[in-house]
Amino acid sequence: MGIVAVFVNVLLFLLLAPLFEGVMRRVIARVQSRQGPPVVQPYYDLFKLLGKERINSAGNWAFKLAPAAAFASILAVVSLVPFGSKLNALGGRVDAVTVVYLLTLGGVSVLLGALASRNTFAAIGASREMVTMVMVEPVLAMTLILGAVRTHSLGLGTAVFSTAGLGYSISTAVMLAAYLLALQAFVAKQPFDIAEAEIEVLEGPFIEYSGPDYALFRYYMMMKQMFYAWLFVAVFLPFLRTGSYAGDILTQLAGTFVVFVGIAVVGSTNPRLRIDQAVKIYAVLILVALGAVGLAVAGI
Repeated sequence: MGIVAVFVNVLLFLLLAPLFEGVMRRVIARVQSRQGPPVVQPYYDLFKLLGKERINSAGNWAFKLAPAAAFASILAVVSLVPFGSKLNALGGRVDAVTVVYLLTLGGVSVLLGALASRNTFAAIGASREMVTMVMVEPVLAMTLILGAVRTHSLGLGTAVFSTAGLGYSISTAVMLAAYLLALQAFVAKQPFDIAEAEIEVLEGPFIEYSGPDYALFRYYMMMKQMFYAWLFVAVFLPFLRTGSYAGDILTQLAGTFVVFVGIAVVGSTNPRLRIDQAVKIYAVLILVALGAVGLAVAGI
């Protein structure tokens, strides 16, 4: 059953991540009084890109390797997580720190590809992506550390489901607020889509990519969005658990859908922030998350 759960994780994320992206696009369009693309448009986009010729415009190995490394990193993450409130055969062999490392590897791969492209816009996007990664990823790490402190274990399952096992506390409520405020930055949507700002830096880190390589990056971003939305549901909404593996998957997917709708509404009603404005908000989020961990250490 543990090995089967690994394949269930990967299959569901691969199949549903583009669908959630399509839902988000459609909601954004409706909020802005547009018809918008069909919900399945991300699938069409991916298939179209995969059918195009692969072009290594930079002419170096780093540019070619980056998309595959980013996609592999998110595949590894989703194969480990306790999707459906159940640790699988791989998740039981790693701890929460491993997930943080793998997510960071994906961000580093984006930076590697952007810098290897030798494009000015890509370099600007990469610098913004680096700032976001350095100042936002710690909120994710501290979310898992909070669970580890409360359960006295770095095990992935105990860190993710600490609230389900121990209930809510003041520290959990504070971390919930920090994670919720950081969610737009996690998924790189307005007002925090600074690295990919279409009008300013023309897709930033991905400007030189096309065809299958760009498809891998887009797929990576879609799956990353789904992971962060799922993690919020798994960590902070334990009351959605049904007690059965299939039931937990369904309720978590329903919760993830609602989170995506919320992301779309926030993104469509807020203008993009300048990088200096975003940095100030990131700093506040880190302080709030550190405060939550401090409260957990104090047993509050």
